[in-house]
Amino acid sequence: MTKQQTITPDAASAVIQQIPLDALSISDLNPRTTVSEAHIESLADSIERFGLIHNLAGFMDADGNVGIVAGGCRLRALQRIAERSQNDSFETVPVKLASSAEEAEDWASAENAAREDMAPADEIRAFGRMKARNATVPEIALAFAVTEARVYQRLALAGLPDPVLDALAAGEIGLGTAKAFTLSDDEALTLSLLDQVKGQAVSEAAIKNALHPDAIKASDRRARFVGVERYEAEGGTVTRDLFSEEIFLASPALLERLFGEALDTARNELVEAQGWAWAEARTEAWLNYYDLDQMKLERVYPIEGELTEAEAEEYDALADLANGDVLDEDGEARLSELQTILDGDYSEDQKALAGCILLVNSSGKVEVTSGLVRPDDKKAAIEAGILKAPQSTKSDVPKSPYSQKLTADMQAIRLASVQAAILTKPELVLDLLGFGLSDVSGSFERIFGMRMDRPNNAPSIEDGFEAEPRLNHGIDASEYWQQGTRVEDLRASFATYRDGTKKSRNATITEAIARTLPYQAGGQEFFALIEMEAGADIRKHWTPTAENFFSRVSASYLIELMCEFLECGSNDERVTAFAKLKKGEKAEKMENLMTDATTQKLMGLTADQKAKIDRWVPDCT
Repeated sequence: MTKQQTITPDAASAVIQQIPLDALSISDLNPRTTVSEAHIESLADSIERFGLIHNLAGFMDADGNVGIVAGGCRLRALQRIAERSQNDSFETVPVKLASSAEEAEDWASAENAAREDMAPADEIRAFGRMKARNATVPEIALAFAVTEARVYQRLALAGLPDPVLDALAAGEIGLGTAKAFTLSDDEALTLSLLDQVKGQAVSEAAIKNALHPDAIKASDRRARFVGVERYEAEGGTVTRDLFSEEIFLASPALLERLFGEALDTARNELVEAQGWAWAEARTEAWLNYYDLDQMKLERVYPIEGELTEAEAEEYDALADLANGDVLDEDGEARLSELQTILDGDYSEDQKALAGCILLVNSSGKVEVTSGLVRPDDKKAAIEAGILKAPQSTKSDVPKSPYSQKLTADMQAIRLASVQAAILTKPELVLDLLGFGLSDVSGSFERIFGMRMDRPNNAPSIEDGFEAEPRLNHGIDASEYWQQGTRVEDLRASFATYRDGTKKSRNATITEAIARTLPYQAGGQEFFALIEMEAGADIRKHWTPTAENFFSRVSASYLIELMCEFLECGSNDERVTAFAKLKKGEKAEKMENLMTDATTQKLMGLTADQKAKIDRWVPDCT
């Protein structure tokens, strides 16, 4: 007779019996069907080390087999131990047997409902107590059947003052708030701040800022440029976040001094190494080219180099490989050499009368804008032939980067956005209608075209443009006479129309009037007023793409636009790489910068820069 056959359920369901492990299985009544393999392995290690602390519970069938309804994870862990070792300590397992299937089902429900992980504060204190008894992290992880990473995270909080852990246990602060307090070495400040944030929805960043209001992150461009090592060598103190790689520099005045010194050193080295007449160091992160205009600086450019015929062929071949992402390191080095030759260099005559401005960009790298001629040096630069004399016949008005066709398209898009917006403003429409039909607006002004045709409100290239369906009715002005229709019985048609609801009538009037709104109705300023009150937004209906915009402007304009979007100078490595692309590739890159999250991430766009791009429209509307 086997062990299974000698076992009978006790009449009293509270009795715990030793059941052979091979007689146990997971019952269908057990509510936990999905478990983590990592958790089972960890639990098995813990049971093998410390023993089975809690018994299992189940129901025995007529054949003597027991289905476990509470303790399924423990059973799996015991089976795992039996599979991987010769440990016979768990040949039999203590199991509390239910007297009926109904009672077993009640146990299963109660076990699942009552299951609750240890609260974070309890874990922190429990792990801390074991650590104080010289237990290792692996030992603590085994004892509590958790990962070692979890232990490290909790031990990092074990040194917090008791009131902080009390507040965490009471639910007065969250775990994130407790983590933020680990940055403080000042217990008095910690407890004072704790009293202020209890029960409040305060962000971790706000707490960190309150603990170190003047601290500067090591990711700051100034800290990157100076270097944390030099900052610390000069006596600067730092605070490290235990839960991230963030480092905070606590002495901003020292960092600012070191930044100024390092920037001045870079300026002097630039003058000595390259021989410029002057160099100016700026503390801002990027150069605003409008400032250059205000300073009345002129620019001279490097004298471009020339490649031999063989070098030109080699350059084209290497460039094709680079575009296909199949160029090796040697090829990249050679392509860089050829590109340096092509880019050329400034002559000694140019450097003798020009200078440069340098700054530290957002990445903490020095960025130099060279070849700048000051107003006092312009005459000498012209006489030396490095600057051209201004032409008296030259127009002061810069040539527009937009073609007439593109301008017309953008104006049509703007009109469509205003028309779509006033669809939701019937009172504004009626006010405009009354105004346009009164003497107040003057005899020759026409706010709406009252004929049932409509002005052009669609661009010639519809890629990236989403028309408002309610504006697609009516007859295009150019086709009015060919497609116009007549109603034979106006009285019957009018009677049918009057059978509709007032809501339908008002919608018809609003849509019809909106469709007839011409571009810049009432003049530029008045049309802008309509646009503002209606809340029109061009970007709701149009997204700039390579096809509809970027391929239709010059390459130089695209480079300027990239500088604007990235808020950087033309010497930024992202812009210089962009400038080397072919015109079509530039257009595609700009489209991706507008719409593709991966491209935006690779180009290092900030949240503010993304928001700016999402709102951007060209100034030709």
